[in-house]
Amino acid sequence: MTSSVRRQAALLLAVGGLYLLATVLAGTFLNVYLWKSRQNFAMLGWFTVAQQIAVGLSFWLGGKWVKEHNKMNALRLGIAVSGFFYLLVLWLRGDAVHYIWPLGGILGLSIGLYWLAFNIVFFEITDAANRDFFNGWMGLLGSLTGIVGPWVSGWLISFWHGDRGYRIVFILSLCIYGAAALLSFGLQQRPRGGAYLWLEPWNELRRKGSPWRPAAAALMFQGIREGVFSFLLGLLVYIAAQQESKLGQYALITSAVSLISYYAAGKWYKPRARRRSMLAGSLLLTGFVLSLLWKVNYTTLLVMGIGTSLCIPLYMLPMLSTTFDLMGVSEESAGKRVELMVLRELSLMSGRLLGLLIFIAVLSQSQSLRTITLLVLVLGAAPVGSWVVLRRVLEYNVHKNNNII
Repeated sequence: MTSSVRRQAALLLAVGGLYLLATVLAGTFLNVYLWKSRQNFAMLGWFTVAQQIAVGLSFWLGGKWVKEHNKMNALRLGIAVSGFFYLLVLWLRGDAVHYIWPLGGILGLSIGLYWLAFNIVFFEITDAANRDFFNGWMGLLGSLTGIVGPWVSGWLISFWHGDRGYRIVFILSLCIYGAAALLSFGLQQRPRGGAYLWLEPWNELRRKGSPWRPAAAALMFQGIREGVFSFLLGLLVYIAAQQESKLGQYALITSAVSLISYYAAGKWYKPRARRRSMLAGSLLLTGFVLSLLWKVNYTTLLVMGIGTSLCIPLYMLPMLSTTFDLMGVSEESAGKRVELMVLRELSLMSGRLLGLLIFIAVLSQSQSLRTITLLVLVLGAAPVGSWVVLRRVLEYNVHKNNNII
C-alpha cells in the first residue's frame, strides 16, 4: 500500500469516525425519544421496517450512481440527508410519532447512500492482506464513538431535563455531520466503473455453485438478529433504568469493552483463524443472551452487553472480510463490486425485515416482558446459523486468500 493510499485510508476512517460519532450521539436516544411520545413496541418496529426498506432500495437504485458517476457525491448526500432527518425531528418534536413511515424512509435513504459509497471506496483502497486490519480499525472507531457519544448525549439530556436536552443533542449531531461532509472533500475522486447491471444480484444467486449463495444466507441470519437488536436493547435498558444517563452509562461501558476487543482483533487477528473464531463468536453471542433468562434488569442487560461487546469481533470480522473478499476473487467480480455490495446489503435487509416482522407479529399477540425475553433469545441465536451456512466458504478463503484482490 503506497503512502498516498494510506493517507486516503486514514482520511476515510476519519470521515467514518465523525459520521459514527454523530450517529451514536443522537441515534442512541432516538428510539427513546419516540418511545416517550408513544409507548408502543410495534410503532418502533414499523419505524425500523421503513428504514430497512429504504436502505435496500437506496443501495439498489443508488448503485447506478455510485458505479457510473461520482461516488463521493453519494457519500456526501448520505451525510446531508442524515442531517436533514434530525432537522425534521427537531421541527416535528412530539408529532414525529405520527410520521413514522416517511421519517424511517428518510433515515434509511441517508444510511443506504452513505454506506454504499463508503463500503465501495473502502473495498477499493484495501485488499485481502490488510482488510482485517482496517476492519479492526473501523470497529475501534465505532467503539470510541460509542464511548464518547452516548455518554455525552445522556449527560446533556439529563442536565437539560428532557426535550431541551434532546434538541441540544440533535443540533450537536447536525454540526458533526457537517464536519464529516467538509472533511470528505479531501477524499480523491475514485475511477468510475462500467455499466451498472441492475439484475446482477439476482443473477449471482441463480448461478450454480456461487459462493454468494451461502454468503447471502449467512448475511440473512446476521440481519435477523440485527433488525430487532438495533433498537430493542437500548430501549430495554432505558425501560429498566428509567434514566437517559443510565443508557449513556451502559453504552459507555459496553463500548469501552468493545474498544479493547477490536483493538486486540486489529492487532492479532489473522485470516486463517476466521472459521474457528466465527464459530466461537456465534456461540458466545448466543450464550450471553441467556443471561436474560435470570431476570431482565439493568444488571443482566449490562452483563449481556459486556459479553456481546467482548466477543462481537470474533463473529463480525469473518463476516465482513469474507464477503468483501468474495468481491475480489477475480477481475470480473472486482468489476462488479457495486452490484455485489448491493447483493450483500439486500441479503442483510431481508434478514432484518424477517426478524422485525417476526417481532411485530409476536408482539401483536402479547407484549409481556416474558414474551419479549423469549423472542430476544430466539433471534439472538441467529449468528449460529451464519456459521453453519458459511463455514465451507471460510475454509475455502483461507487457502485462496493470496489470490484475492
